Amino acid sequence: MLKQTLIEDLYQIQAIKFGNFTLKSGAKSPIYFDLRLITSYPLILKYISDMLFEKIQHLKFDTLCGVPYTAIPIATALSIRHNLPMVLKRKEAKEHGMKKMVEGAFTPGQTCLIIEDVITSGMSIEETILSLKAEGLHVTDIAVILDRQQRGREKLESQGLNVHSLLTLSETLDALNACGHIHPEILEEVKTYAQL
Repeated sequence: MLKQTLIEDLYQIQAIKFGNFTLKSGAKSPIYFDLRLITSYPLILKYISDMLFEKIQHLKFDTLCGVPYTAIPIATALSIRHNLPMVLKRKEAKEHGMKKMVEGAFTPGQTCLIIEDVITSGMSIEETILSLKAEGLHVTDIAVILDRQQRGREKLESQGLNVHSLLTLSETLDALNACGHIHPEILEEVKTYAQL
């Protein structure tokens, strides 16, 4: 029921879109998840952070890091609501000051849990891991809101990483179909595209 509610909420705020979209990888997709929108809906952000906490509370880690930029507010909500330390990974190093790529209080050797909104190819997560490792942080686990089931999870798991997702693309499609929010033709198009 919790997943169904979250999917309904994401659909209602138009964070789930159907059409013709180009992803970061350059691939075309008939479905797009615009989870940047949740920053404008604090109750949904709170709900997601609580669901993520349920998923990760058994894991061993010292700090959190949200993949820039969409996952930063998600990691921040999780940090504040559950009193978990957090570091901030920059997209680019500053030209002044300490010129750091990773900001915050941490000690080399600590373990960092990565938070991501959507996993497709896993490219953004890999970039974040490289920056964290360069600072001496270890990464063993990644928590994501949605797994698009396009081999990103498998790619990361083949590197010895553990991926924990709240939702999958197939679960999302099934929930939207059950509520009558997706036309049967579009449902088939997305399933064919994603090879589900």
